Amino acid sequence: MSKKILMVLTSHDQLGNTGKKTGFWVEEFAAPYYAFIDAGVEVILATPKGGQAPIDPTSTLADFQTSATERYDSDDAVQAKIATTVKLSEIKQSDFDGVFYPGGHGPLWDLTDNNESITLIESFLNADKAVATVCHASAALLNVKDELGEFAVKGKVITGFTNSEEEAVQLTDVVPFLVEDELIKRGAEYQKAQDFHPFAIQDGLIITGQNPASSALAAEKLLEHLVEII
Repeated sequence: MSKKILMVLTSHDQLGNTGKKTGFWVEEFAAPYYAFIDAGVEVILATPKGGQAPIDPTSTLADFQTSATERYDSDDAVQAKIATTVKLSEIKQSDFDGVFYPGGHGPLWDLTDNNESITLIESFLNADKAVATVCHASAALLNVKDELGEFAVKGKVITGFTNSEEEAVQLTDVVPFLVEDELIKRGAEYQKAQDFHPFAIQDGLIITGQNPASSALAAEKLLEHLVEII
């Protein structure tokens, strides 16, 4: 499969006004990244600011390690890619077959209202190309509109980090908004599984995963979609 996927990561590293750091969640990048490259897909990494994509330090703790994160930890080449991401403004949709947005809390701050990201997602959808997000990165879909000016998630089956999951990690009062609430406000048909259980769903060109455990599943759905359109 000679395909090319763009992965868009956050550049934001401040967890609200807590003084703590945030960024992208390692598993949500690593599991999809390796799924893609193991399938022979070329992957390009981009962030709003370019350069080093910040890692959420919590995602590096022992409790959150998986075979994919362990592979990432020993992969100097991919760590070099994370340190030298392309600036989002330099990305052209026409160069890619699909796009994947890993989560972590960072995207809530710098990918929700980012005009370059919004325009990019709209251009993928308008070109009949799939857009996949996982966990908090479903926030990147909130202000995307279709060609009729309606929210792209309106009437679509969508998932993302749940209110109860946010409560479980005790960040409900820190985040700028709750992903579940905002998707519902925009008319999405929000669906979810049990907290922290794998759940991903595709509705048309939009693929979404609920939480870190769902990132590999969302990646698989994007790969399956690319195979189907060959």
